[in-house]
Amino acid sequence: MAKIRKQIYLEKKQNQQLKRLAERRGVSEAEVIRQAIEHEAAAAANQPLAPNLGALAEFVEAARARRQLGIVGEPYKWNREELYAEREDRYFRKDR
Repeated sequence: MAKIRKQIYLEKKQNQQLKRLAERRGVSEAEVIRQAIEHEAAAAANQPLAPNLGALAEFVEAARARRQLGIVGEPYKWNREELYAEREDRYFRKDR
């Protein structure tokens, strides 16, 4: 497996902990870090993603503000061909 070199900064206490763990396990300090990353990745994979409550709150606030202004309308309707044509017009515009 190809390895990629990374450089990190540790607090003095973290450096001492890393050295002790490596010595106790009989592996390199780099191996301790790799194992820690694997452990964290496995733990994170088993946890659901946290919802972005800030974005949801912003959306709800915008919807409420729109309702208070009395803005109503029909949903935007489009078809795939119109969407592609509009994007192609923007992309292939001659005046670019």
